[in-house]
Amino acid sequence: MRLVIASDHAAYDLKAALVPWLAEQGHAVTDLGPFNADRVDYPDYGYKLAAAVADGRADFGIALCGSGIGISIAVNRNPACRCALVSEPLSAALARQHNDANVVALGARLIGEEMARACITAFLAAGFEGGRHSQRVAKLGAPDFAKDPA
Repeated sequence: MRLVIASDHAAYDLKAALVPWLAEQGHAVTDLGPFNADRVDYPDYGYKLAAAVADGRADFGIALCGSGIGISIAVNRNPACRCALVSEPLSAALARQHNDANVVALGARLIGEEMARACITAFLAAGFEGGRHSQRVAKLGAPDFAKDPA
């Protein structure tokens, strides 16, 4: 798979460990930075990652920051992206199966490298189930805030 990965400074070390591991798994990995642990702003890297996924340069994205929250919010600003913040493999798989997530976010300060690998493995192995989930996922890309669901 073609993957893009990006982080902020808080997740730099985790990203540095994951990039070679992903390549060893046979994935084509594009590291969007940062390339050192100097302080950076997570929205800049979240937006960069979201653009790469949205324009088709990557099949999936891996977004990392200290908690995973900020970068996931940034990625989800792009309507072509469905970024799920996960902390264990079941949520990672369900994000793909039920929500057709195309980006997974992880919090480097909350999970270790081993759990990050388990989450990414589950995310990439799962497929979108479609069916009853398709209509819901379609609404994620084109929300109608004025419509009353009742």
